[in-house]
Amino acid sequence: MGYRYQVVITALALGAIVSCDSTPISKIENTEPQIGITVVANKESYGCNSGASSLTKSGNYKLTYEGIERSYRLHLPRSYQSTSAYPLVMLFHGWGGDQNDFLQDKALIREADERGYILVAPTGLGSGEPDFAPNAWSFSGSTSGLDGDGGTGISGAICDYTATKNYNYTSCSDTAQNTCAWTHCQQDDIGFTLALVAHVGNEVCVNTSNVFASGASNGGMFAWELAQNTRSASTFRAIAPVIGLPHRGYTRAQGKNETLPAILISGNLDATVPPGDWGDENFTTTSDGDTFYYASAAVITKAWAKARGCNVERPAVFFDVGYPLVQCRSHCLRSDAWPDVLDCRAEMGHTYEPWTMPLVLDFFDHHLSNNSD
Repeated sequence: MGYRYQVVITALALGAIVSCDSTPISKIENTEPQIGITVVANKESYGCNSGASSLTKSGNYKLTYEGIERSYRLHLPRSYQSTSAYPLVMLFHGWGGDQNDFLQDKALIREADERGYILVAPTGLGSGEPDFAPNAWSFSGSTSGLDGDGGTGISGAICDYTATKNYNYTSCSDTAQNTCAWTHCQQDDIGFTLALVAHVGNEVCVNTSNVFASGASNGGMFAWELAQNTRSASTFRAIAPVIGLPHRGYTRAQGKNETLPAILISGNLDATVPPGDWGDENFTTTSDGDTFYYASAAVITKAWAKARGCNVERPAVFFDVGYPLVQCRSHCLRSDAWPDVLDCRAEMGHTYEPWTMPLVLDFFDHHLSNNSD
């Protein structure tokens, strides 16, 4: 499934790190937030030169969406000024995680400061009433337990429910079709994400053409959902799922006509969300004690490349991203720029490494709207 991933930072003890200001939590009442950033001029959000703002510095905040108070953590780069529009990266934690999972990483904070990225890391739902289960992000198949291929019984499920623990959430009692369902049904996470992006953009200065999404494990799966769903795809410039894949059969490509680049980073030794072999388009199966089914890395990146108009009849070709511990391949090689679709693997398990987030930001750097077609 999408267990909470282990973050492996060889030089840092993350449990002892506080990477951004320990500011008091501020409650922002906004039960019906605007869906979509208000653009005032030249791709600048309303938060540019708007004067008063409720988000004045990095820290933890709350946003009430459709009657539920949600938490998120904001990091503003050290260079931040409300007179300049900055790219925004939405970061989604893994199953059982929270808003601090990414933003306690000093390396990520340093990179964001140097490159000038605003970071927002919200917390999923589940740990509170009615579920009292690990925080999660819901995506295709995760609340129903049904895969995208159809079929009956196990052949149409996202897991072998005879060999997998029942993770059903109370909030999904009317939605789950079997015991494979493993995320919450308390609220529409797509709607919440759009509301949060809108809120942040209306409070701080965001370049509305450069909003990105990344996440690890369950959060990476949700990043695919944001890019596949026609409601949300147009909000994002590019995505970077880490050790996260859609469930079996959910291999539809991007949900908008314009280019939506994607980099997938996965571990060849991952028993929880295995990517499969290079070029193998069969679904993969967990081997960590449960039996969940996922789309392979090859099949989802091929679908993305095909939507981009790349030649998918030939095998994906190696592309050097400059990190010796990771190998990346693409169907979309270009002579003048980084590919729009990258399948990257490393000899790691269900973890991410010190180079992971710098590589994610490299990919976003190379696909900023003013750097790409």
